[in-house]
Amino acid sequence: MSTSKKQLRLGAFLMSSGHHLAAWRYPDARADGGLSFEHYKHIAQTAERGKFDMIFFADGVAVRDRGQGREVLSRTGHLVHFEPLTLLSALSVVTENIGLAATVSTTYNEPFHLARKFASLDYLSNGRAGWNLVTSASNAEAQNFNRDKHLEHAPRYDRAREFVDVVTKLWDSWEDNAFLRDKESGVYFEPDKLHIPNHKGEHFSVRGPLNVARPPQGYPVIIQAGSSEDGKNLAAQTAEVIFTAQQTLEDAQAFYSDVKGRVAKYGRNPDHLKIMPGIFPVIGRTEAEAKEKFDRIQELIHPQVGLSLLTGMLGEVDLSSYPLDGPLPDLPHTELHQSRQQLLIETARRENFTIRQLYLWIAGARGHWTIWGTPSQIADKLEEWFVNGGADGFNIMPPYLPGGLEEFVDLVIPELQRRGLFRTEYEGRTLRENLGLPRPENQFVRTVSELVA
Repeated sequence: MSTSKKQLRLGAFLMSSGHHLAAWRYPDARADGGLSFEHYKHIAQTAERGKFDMIFFADGVAVRDRGQGREVLSRTGHLVHFEPLTLLSALSVVTENIGLAATVSTTYNEPFHLARKFASLDYLSNGRAGWNLVTSASNAEAQNFNRDKHLEHAPRYDRAREFVDVVTKLWDSWEDNAFLRDKESGVYFEPDKLHIPNHKGEHFSVRGPLNVARPPQGYPVIIQAGSSEDGKNLAAQTAEVIFTAQQTLEDAQAFYSDVKGRVAKYGRNPDHLKIMPGIFPVIGRTEAEAKEKFDRIQELIHPQVGLSLLTGMLGEVDLSSYPLDGPLPDLPHTELHQSRQQLLIETARRENFTIRQLYLWIAGARGHWTIWGTPSQIADKLEEWFVNGGADGFNIMPPYLPGGLEEFVDLVIPELQRRGLFRTEYEGRTLRENLGLPRPENQFVRTVSELVA
């Protein structure tokens, strides 16, 4: 089907057994999925069959027990799983078109390591890599990297801005056509097409060059997920895709116009920043069947596990002394998940939620948009946000895997295609081409041209 209508973008946000807190207990879920390559191969190929733009893996560098002890931890799923870049490298061999994106934090990594790994993934996948640029947000991670306590919010973002500056300089170390590999002359690369970054800044001193050639996409697609003021400014400056969390069309429209309005400050085209809110879809043949399915998985949540999740998302605030069926107390400001803490507080006050009701509310989507209904009803809601300036696309968060993704691909995707809202074939081979994003210029080549001009 050919269409001139604007097309929405779709990411498949994948967690081992699914996104719901109790997904691993759901009868149709793969409880050991986190360490099964065959499981990930199947769901990656399922997403590609549905013509998704990308699959995406979030990541952290700690087992987050949130001080609740081993008994609570023992009831929690998604504790052990593959390191995402290793997994995506393997999946690059068994997929052809779908983008391969993962979270790697700027807080507990070094720019050279990250630039090298993502450049390698971009080559292995023929231009399908994407980097979700985040700052880490838990004390558990800090304690695995020689610190007792996490870095404060502002210094984390200062480091992140310089981090991405160093990474892009490293990706630009070599011009696209630098390597001649001329056996006759004995010249392997043109000397003038090597650029040594020699970066010296507040947080990093990195000479370079990178020992991988410039990635096929120029840069892997840069994704950002923060919605705090610092996060939105960083996204407007550096991101090409934003994963975000809103609950209403009005909130989504406000976020969309806010962030799109900031990009001009950095000389960027708003169309080159794709905003993709997360959605947690529960699909049924009828609305009642979908609601029954949602209620069934909600019943599998252990109260202590639900409270532990809420504790972490509120910035590791201890709620153990408060009654579960009482209101959410006034909370101190956090240096961790600031935008998510604010979202949860506002929701609890607006809906008059108890602590128990609030953890039940976040158990599936963790603050993202939860919708249930028939394929047509779900398509209606996505279309409403898409055509009314609330989103450029969506990051789909299947409740359980593999079935939750299979249902979306087999039932919702065809409905979106019938409406002319989503592709029937991939437009290109790289993630940038399929997202409609330009290939970035080499900053060193551009600088030389401007000097000559």
